[in-house]
Amino acid sequence: MPTEILMPALSPTMEEGTLAKWLVKEGDSVSSGDILAEIETDKATMEFEAVDDGVIGKLLVAAGSDAVKVNTPIAVLLEDGESADDIKTTSAPASAGAPEAASAADAAAKAAPKGGSAAAAPPAPHRDGQRIFASPLARRIAAEKGIDLAKITGSGPHGRIVKADIDGAKPAASVTPAAAAAPAAAKAAAAASGPTADQVARMYEGRDYEEVKLDGMRKTVASRLTEAKQTIPHFYLRRDVQLDALMAFRAGLNKQLDARGVKLSVNDFIIKACAMALQAVPDCNAVWASDRILRLKPSDVAVAVAVEGGLFTPVLKDAHLKSLSALSAEMKDLAGRARNKKLAPHEYIGGAMAISNLGMFGIENFDAVINPPHGSILAVGAGLKKPVVGADGELKVATVMSMTLSVDHRVIDGALGAEFLKEVVAYLENPVTMLA
Repeated sequence: MPTEILMPALSPTMEEGTLAKWLVKEGDSVSSGDILAEIETDKATMEFEAVDDGVIGKLLVAAGSDAVKVNTPIAVLLEDGESADDIKTTSAPASAGAPEAASAADAAAKAAPKGGSAAAAPPAPHRDGQRIFASPLARRIAAEKGIDLAKITGSGPHGRIVKADIDGAKPAASVTPAAAAAPAAAKAAAAASGPTADQVARMYEGRDYEEVKLDGMRKTVASRLTEAKQTIPHFYLRRDVQLDALMAFRAGLNKQLDARGVKLSVNDFIIKACAMALQAVPDCNAVWASDRILRLKPSDVAVAVAVEGGLFTPVLKDAHLKSLSALSAEMKDLAGRARNKKLAPHEYIGGAMAISNLGMFGIENFDAVINPPHGSILAVGAGLKKPVVGADGELKVATVMSMTLSVDHRVIDGALGAEFLKEVVAYLENPVTMLA
């Protein structure tokens, strides 16, 4: 039977993708590792490789069509001895934009047992938080036999699980239909909580407006931030930091680094201060993992980068071990590639906390939304000249920057968050200590 090529999950947050460009056509022979298509995910446009050898029998989704859910068939691969005549029973998405695709979906639906549905590959499985790669055929056989792919070691390219790895594997414990349907029911309930698109449109009848279609990134941002505000018990800690010592220290360093083409920003110091504060207060270097807390040892700090249509949070790993100049260079590289949507998933996934800096836009202070599963996010405002009372009781003018730490109360308690923010302020007001 022909093998379905499914819409892949190219990142852990990807739920659907848009087929930007096919790089093969029907009748082409392909080998494992060949690039089949370019797919727009929720974050970037990525290449999709073939995992099996064969001939492209049919393309079920047209390039540029509407987004397709992960694990939905997008093409059919013929193996030795198979022909296009064998494709008639292959399922396909009814929304793929082609009559043939809809007909194939209808055929699959009629072939399914009453009260059930045609066999389909399950969502991409994960092992220890990492996606498990398996061929479509292996996923389908595993689903039919009830085999847990997380317990299988792949022998294919790059550790991919193939059909041979499934043979002889023991079935996993069964999952009840009610349990399998629970996540879908929860999503449906969440979606039903607000007015529908038609209801909103009726409120603006007679008014001139433009309807903007949501792309994958905006859908993901909306979904994740709604989830964050609905499920994470946020609380907020605010501190002002005086930047005059840092500004003078930064000017001296930049003068010395000018010959190397390095120019440190205030944000570079903030990243370093947060990384060192996570080491000083290790209980804050943690994330929420459903029924437990994961406490990280390295300081992996994410930084929000605004891009057209949304944002990325590239992660600077082991930031506590890197020099200010190294952090500055890495941040510039990550931000540049983020704006061009050229980051790989491992570059924007992870971290224990994030930094969101809107100071360059003149924002004095704000409250940022935690990016799950992070335990916190630091909102950074603009440095402004303000009157302050010095340690000697005298009134003076200082450059003051407001910071707000949004904290997940499930992970970090109030006193602990306050201790962390105190450490951040101490490093920023005494910047030479970050070089120790």
